[in-house]
Amino acid sequence: MMGAMTLHITGDPAADQVLDESPFALLVGMMLDQQYPMEHAFRGPAKVLERFGSVDPEAIAAADPEEFAALCATPPAVHRFPGSMATRMQELAALVCGQYFGETERLWTEAEDAQDLMKRLLDLPGFGKQKSRIFIALLAKRLDVRPAGWEEVVGDYALDGYRSVADVVDPESLQKVRDHKKQQKAAAKAG
Repeated sequence: MMGAMTLHITGDPAADQVLDESPFALLVGMMLDQQYPMEHAFRGPAKVLERFGSVDPEAIAAADPEEFAALCATPPAVHRFPGSMATRMQELAALVCGQYFGETERLWTEAEDAQDLMKRLLDLPGFGKQKSRIFIALLAKRLDVRPAGWEEVVGDYALDGYRSVADVVDPESLQKVRDHKKQQKAAAKAG
């Protein structure tokens, strides 16, 4: 078990359990949260587990790329861009194996502080500044992993409210986060 709390992100208790039990699955879910509904992105690791038999980074990194891409594309696909996300997932797995000895949680447990964690996340495939800030907020708010200075590093994502996956605890909060994202997009479009 990874954290102090049980995650409720996907609307599917079995998929949430995969996120609870595997730090790599949680990291993959965050990586997949791009141009795809949040709860579906975080269900991706459970689909991989069901089809591939593992969410272990060593197994995923070692998988045949064509076969792995095919299982990610099997309906319902792991992502709306299953091929590129399968490649990115294998790159992420290889990096976790190479730099963290296959122990994903070392990414945050060995970080000196939130700035160091941010730097480590930005080195991952598919993680930009915003996604990294959200992931740090998710670790802090949902799993009680709070490296020094995390509030400053994540900015508004540290505040109470419904801004990101870090604030999702049930179907109601998921809808509030969705509504917030819609408002942000509308404001950006209007501005």
